[in-house]
Amino acid sequence: MNAAPADRRRRRPGDDAGLSTIEVVILAPVMILFILVLVAFGQLVDGRGALDGAARDAARAGSIQKNHGTAIAEARRAAEADLTDVCSGPVSVVQKSAGFEPDTLFTVEVSCEVRGLATIGLDIPTTLSATFSSPLDPYRRTA
Repeated sequence: MNAAPADRRRRRPGDDAGLSTIEVVILAPVMILFILVLVAFGQLVDGRGALDGAARDAARAGSIQKNHGTAIAEARRAAEADLTDVCSGPVSVVQKSAGFEPDTLFTVEVSCEVRGLATIGLDIPTTLSATFSSPLDPYRRTA
C-alpha cells in the first residue's frame, strides 16, 4: 500500500518540460520594463542636476553685466546653452530678485520640461525648476 503514494510523489523526467520557457516569456518583459523605468528616473535626476547648474550659470552671467537688460539676456543665453540636450521644450528664465542695484543679489529661476518619463512611453509632462542667487559684482563689466 505504501508503494502507490511514493509513486505519485515521484516526478517523471518530462513533466516540467517547457517550464523555463514560460518563466522567461513572463519575466523578460517585466525586467525590460524595470530597466527602462530606472533609465527614465536616471534622466530625471540628471535633468535636476543640469537645471541646478544652469540656474547657477545664469545667475552668475547676469550678475556681472552692467545693466539690467543685458543681464537678463545673458542669463537666458547661459541657461539655454547649458540645457540644450536636457529640455524638450523652451527654457524659461525669470528674475526673482527686485531691481538691479549694487550690493544686492541677482536671483533667477530657470525652468523647463525634462524628457525623463517620455523615453519609456509615458507622456507625463515633467517640468523642473531651479533657483539660484549671485551677488551683483562690484567690478561689473563697464563696456
